[in-house]
Amino acid sequence: MADHNHSSATTPHTGGFWPGEYTYCPWCSNALEARQIGDSKRMACTQCSFIHFRNPGVGAAVVLFDAQGRLLLIKRGPNVTRPGRWAIPAGYVNYGEEIRQAAARELLEETGLTATIGSPIFVASNFHAPEKLTVGIWFQGTMTGGTLQAGDDAVAADWFMLHELPPMAFDTDLALIAELRER
Repeated sequence: MADHNHSSATTPHTGGFWPGEYTYCPWCSNALEARQIGDSKRMACTQCSFIHFRNPGVGAAVVLFDAQGRLLLIKRGPNVTRPGRWAIPAGYVNYGEEIRQAAARELLEETGLTATIGSPIFVASNFHAPEKLTVGIWFQGTMTGGTLQAGDDAVAADWFMLHELPPMAFDTDLALIAELRER
């Protein structure tokens, strides 16, 4: 996986840091400066010991198939990354939340469906939004109930055959789907 400060997949803003990098210390409010710390440049306080170790967020996704072998996808609504395109139901893991619970919560919020969350089937670094890099973990799901209805940041939810997909939002979902087609 690529280092979270440097990647050929995206371009950091001027100065070599990602958008949203701290410029002032959250501990003492003094200016931060770029320092070489280990093998990476990090923003560090000029007055105290604070070093900003900016880490990616974690996303959890659920891969769910119906009895006809169709994959569940959601159409992304306005005010989200890549609105109007389709994606596997997913979202951020909240601080303190168990990752499988997060995957089940996101599935319910976006689709109205409940599922047993199984094993991870795919893991990838997501560079589609440089200001909020994530590591995504896709879990196999088994539907247990609910009624299919788009919610939260999804405007539609539907089932698709792997060879008849709508316009997809994320390269990482497409990479997973390519693997699923080979299985």
